[in-house]
Amino acid sequence: MVYTKVVQIATTRELEVIDITQHVIDCVSESGVEEGIINVFSKGSTCAITTIEYEPGLLKDVGAILNRIAPDEESFEYMHQKRWNDFNGHSHVRASVLKPSLTVPIVDSKPVLGTWQQVVFVELDIRKREREVILTVIGEKAQPEEEAPPGESTPEP
Repeated sequence: MVYTKVVQIATTRELEVIDITQHVIDCVSESGVEEGIINVFSKGSTCAITTIEYEPGLLKDVGAILNRIAPDEESFEYMHQKRWNDFNGHSHVRASVLKPSLTVPIVDSKPVLGTWQQVVFVELDIRKREREVILTVIGEKAQPEEEAPPGESTPEP
């Protein structure tokens, strides 16, 4: 079975990291899937989905490292900037490095994540945005146990 849910996210700034783990957990629960996968997809070419330990130090580290990997237009001459003059060439490069989606296994009706692992949405564009994250659950629901006909007992497993 397939279950899809769209989550709206309003961002306020470049390099904003938003914990969306609860949306993932809720979607799996709503789907009723017991075993399968959930795909988390960010719709847009200047945003990304990843996992992180969601704590203040790492939130700063992610931005610092992305600034080194793909500095802004003041520090590097992007061909995208020459063509479009929109000052977000670095945003596109960062998104291509992080990627737009993530797939998480579902076991016993729960997404399988490590103790300190949260699913996050990363805004990489240079301005606030209204974003959509598409959550797609694919898997199998628990099968209801068959009832024995009247007068018969259910066999022991």
